[in-house]
Amino acid sequence: MKYTLHLKNAPITDEELKSDVIRVANLVAPEPLSSKKYNELGKYNSDTVSRRFGNRRWNDALTALGLKLAQVFHSEKDLFDNIGNVWLAKMEQPVRRDMDEHPSSKISSGAYLRKYGKWNIALQKFIEYIENDGEITLPESGTNSAARHRTPRIPNNRLKVKVLMRDGNHCKVCGVKCDEGLHKLHFDHIIPWSQGGETTYENLRVLCKACNEALGNSNEVI
Repeated sequence: MKYTLHLKNAPITDEELKSDVIRVANLVAPEPLSSKKYNELGKYNSDTVSRRFGNRRWNDALTALGLKLAQVFHSEKDLFDNIGNVWLAKMEQPVRRDMDEHPSSKISSGAYLRKYGKWNIALQKFIEYIENDGEITLPESGTNSAARHRTPRIPNNRLKVKVLMRDGNHCKVCGVKCDEGLHKLHFDHIIPWSQGGETTYENLRVLCKACNEALGNSNEVI
């Protein structure tokens, strides 16, 4: 009797990989197949496809397989805002695969590699973007309540990421790691907004939900 081996992690053949990519491409047709969509619907990983057929480039792999290119134009602001959204959702620095796998990401990692060549370069450019004017100043106003402040009460995402990069995802009062439960991350005015405190990098800090509520909801900035 011939013994049959049951191998784990058997190598994926080119034909198996190609067949699965084409299967998913047909599922999403007439839209082009993005690496993010393939990671959602495919049996394998877009990185494997890119390495095998496209010299680590997703669109080159699609070309080699005779498929429609997933070429979508994204402005630099779109690319950076997407990184910021994922950073805030994770509450820590994202890695390249987060662009393909994290539910908050709307742009795949391939777009960053096409634009910058390497993920680390994309992150460096993102930091330059964050550091450049992350605060918003209100226009001159007449008599409304905002006239007492030169900034809006709620920080924009660029400023939130900048504060999160400085403070990390630990509460500056009790030191607990912030999560989505009792210790959900909040952005708090050190000098309360009600007392004239501005929404600036220097006047914001990371607090957990419990500490922020203990200090008073009137000072809360989520």
